[in-house]
Amino acid sequence: MMKKRYILPFVLLALSSCSKDFLNQKDPNAVTINDYFKSENDVLLAVNGLYQSLRSGSTLGESSTLYNEERADNTGRNDNQSNAGEPFQFNDFSLLPSNTYLKTHWSAMYAAISRCNVVLSHVDDVTFSSDELKGRYVAEAKFVRALLYFHLVRKFGDIPLSTVQVTSKEQADELAFREKEPVVYQQIIKDLTEALSSDIPNTQHDYVVGRASKAAINAVLGQVYLTLGTTQTASAAENLAKAEQYLNAAYQLRTFGKLNEIPYTEVFDVSKKKTCKELIFQVEYKQGDQNYSSSIARNSQAKGETVNSKYPSTGVGEVVKLDLIKDYEQGDLRKDFSVKFAKDPQVNDWFVTKFRDNSDGAGTNGWGGNDWILIRYADVMLLLAEAKYHLGKEGEAIALLDEVRQRSGLPAYATSMLNTAYRTKYPTLKDAILHERRVELAFENQRWFDLIRNYNAQELVSYFKTKNQADYGNAKISNISTKDRYYPIPFDEFKLDPERMYQNPGY
Repeated sequence: MMKKRYILPFVLLALSSCSKDFLNQKDPNAVTINDYFKSENDVLLAVNGLYQSLRSGSTLGESSTLYNEERADNTGRNDNQSNAGEPFQFNDFSLLPSNTYLKTHWSAMYAAISRCNVVLSHVDDVTFSSDELKGRYVAEAKFVRALLYFHLVRKFGDIPLSTVQVTSKEQADELAFREKEPVVYQQIIKDLTEALSSDIPNTQHDYVVGRASKAAINAVLGQVYLTLGTTQTASAAENLAKAEQYLNAAYQLRTFGKLNEIPYTEVFDVSKKKTCKELIFQVEYKQGDQNYSSSIARNSQAKGETVNSKYPSTGVGEVVKLDLIKDYEQGDLRKDFSVKFAKDPQVNDWFVTKFRDNSDGAGTNGWGGNDWILIRYADVMLLLAEAKYHLGKEGEAIALLDEVRQRSGLPAYATSMLNTAYRTKYPTLKDAILHERRVELAFENQRWFDLIRNYNAQELVSYFKTKNQADYGNAKISNISTKDRYYPIPFDEFKLDPERMYQNPGY
């Protein structure tokens, strides 16, 4: 069975047919998709493969920060030479359609979506012992597909949309056009709504850690509606009401009382990752395993430091923008846990310490056991606060905001607004919530999405141009323009059909 699991993804590369008879003969050692799905266990292994696809740094895994945090104002790199030139483009607002990292991200995301489509196209081939189990697997595939499309549509805008297994070049060509954003969002909502109708357990702890749950589905669906409600003028009030509904549904599924029952450090404690009640959905990594371990602790660590890992770093780690460092309030407990200044002359900068595994299990190779957290309750609570703010329920929004601040050792919002410095930096409740999300969720791949949800293209330019270049590193703030709201379509995709795969404006 393990052989089938590893063969399945690669079969996707050979789906188109050939007219030559001698090429149509079956390889007796190969397993085709049509021959693969025979039992419930085959479907389970295929669904496991969907979660495995999320581990990649080219999709949504721990090293995918290039496509979010480095695009935003939290982290970046100062080396714009040699191999670092292309990654540097993301933070420098000089991103080119020919960027190979951009193309890799696009291709990997669609490869993962293709896996989902294969499962959903073949699940009816198998006789299940119960309709509930079948429905659960279908729900998981739809959840993963919706999550992938949600990330893509926010980055690229109009994108190709496929919900079926592609079996020929002709079919692929037919589907290779950019569908409008509203249509993509309709499909995302359809997938998530249908996934909710299954008997999938309420939490991952009721099911399997690292798998979908009703809490996770509600959380993503709520964020989808919040994104629509704040970025689309059509049906804004209705979408915001639904955002509140689904985010509240996720919040009500928590198995703790107040957030301060769970120390901030415990959220990222490798030894607590299977039991921490704040975690809603995470990508799993295996400590001590060369192939399936986490490398975020060692890769984040700067030369001369040992806080993250026993691995002796020789680089600068994950460089933090001074702009973010200055956004931490005095007394914020999250700061000392999340960032540290490295004094080594080669570094002389701030680096990320939020993701640690200094255990003997990870060893000097730095084969860590950190899971990559995609959804947790502080995130949901602040999204819910944002929805309530837009609905005019400021008191309820502030109560959620205060709960997050209390855990961090900070004063309540009302008290903080009496402080001139705080009030000047965050004059509105909207500003305060956005600030809280920045410091609470720093380095967790939320920042770019938070910015484009709260600012339109012109406002985004204005926001970045208020920053101090000296706090932003070598990346030039002056490069930003309204085109940077979206990524460019990878050049190889655009050139295949410039009319149907039209480029985003400004590229």
